[in-house]
Amino acid sequence: MSALARGLSHFVTCVTVAAAGLALPGVASAAPMPAPAHGCRDASVVGTVEEQRLSRSIGTGQAAVPAQLLRLSGFDQLTDGFSAALCSVHSAAGARAAVAASGRLLWRTAVRRAGDPRPTAPGALPGDDDRPLYWARLTMTLALRQWTPRFALSDAERAGLEHDLDYASRGITSSDFRPEPGVRKLFVTGFDPFSLDQDIRIGNPAGAAVLSLDGRILDVNGTRVQVRSVVLPVRYADFDAGIAEDALRPHLAPGPQQADMVTTISQGRPGKFDLEVWNGRRRDVPASYGDNDNVWGGGTPQAPVVFPGVAPGPEFTRTTLPVDAMAAAPTGPFPVNVDLPVLEIPAGGTAPVTAPNGPTPGSVAVEGGGGGYLSNEIAYRDTLLRDELAPSLPAGHLHTPVLTMADDDSTQLTDPVFEQNRATIVAQVRQLLRAGLAATEDSR
Repeated sequence: MSALARGLSHFVTCVTVAAAGLALPGVASAAPMPAPAHGCRDASVVGTVEEQRLSRSIGTGQAAVPAQLLRLSGFDQLTDGFSAALCSVHSAAGARAAVAASGRLLWRTAVRRAGDPRPTAPGALPGDDDRPLYWARLTMTLALRQWTPRFALSDAERAGLEHDLDYASRGITSSDFRPEPGVRKLFVTGFDPFSLDQDIRIGNPAGAAVLSLDGRILDVNGTRVQVRSVVLPVRYADFDAGIAEDALRPHLAPGPQQADMVTTISQGRPGKFDLEVWNGRRRDVPASYGDNDNVWGGGTPQAPVVFPGVAPGPEFTRTTLPVDAMAAAPTGPFPVNVDLPVLEIPAGGTAPVTAPNGPTPGSVAVEGGGGGYLSNEIAYRDTLLRDELAPSLPAGHLHTPVLTMADDDSTQLTDPVFEQNRATIVAQVRQLLRAGLAATEDSR
């Protein structure tokens, strides 16, 4: 039996005797644990729109893309082990322990793989591929939704388990910095893949970049910098419920967990990086472009809407990252743009116009430099919270280039162009963050 299978077996045994909170060993490859013969899953329970994509395939007769990605990364062992663990749980306390530990194990495994991007075996996916984490999480949330426990479980309790699994597998519950005197702290956020109805194979270089950074120590001009990261969902409902603030607040608030720099990261436009200067308070993406659950954010360019759940604040917030120094530094092959323009409805006006040098007095935000979707929203929520808790702290948003496959590739799960593009973007993200840290060190 492999190390992971032994760990899961031991964990389930301990859960059975109410030894809640046992940590599982973070091993990336394993043999799956067989589920109990009686089964514990009702497949007639329909998953979310996002979970239903687990069955999508490309090409006639091929297996579903998510299942292939899980197999080629070894993450299928984690999802199989999770299903087996659920079937062996006898109490709500045991369920809470199993879910939290499995979520942490999934996150640690993804981070560990991202630290060494070389494939672990012939045909395996490179470790810096962010897609297995995304699809493993959805496989596990669907298993949790379809789980038929041996004990009474209310809808609220099941929702709590789903929340715990989601937060743990995104790194949110394990983002604390270790106490190390003299070491600076960097906190970064990325995003899940999105636009999956256009291409089920899509990854997100922002997610790949932050996975490669979590727990690392960077040397910036002789100063050690500890990095923590999380990967956020592309779902409006989660943002409405405060997931951004839950992730960011501990590292913006004064105290031992406050970061020295906070950078939110998402995928932007082809061919270049954008350092966003202004962030808008509203959503304006039309209904034809939904989130990963195909939910519309509610706004349009003519009638943008304020994000639900956001604290009072100005129409626009501004970055405090050292964007000029970051853009001027020799960080890699992609050009780096300091992005000033916003879309606004001027004071006294009714129609949106572009303000090339940033917002004008009294205007209504339509789009920040990063648009009117969730990348702009994470930047606004981040910088609004910064203004409340630590106004001088360097914080802002970085957009990466779009990650694409080769132009003539429509059937492969990965290809050399895709892998090289991802590796190049990830490496340049790291260099841009180093440049920002160096500039903020100089200004302290």
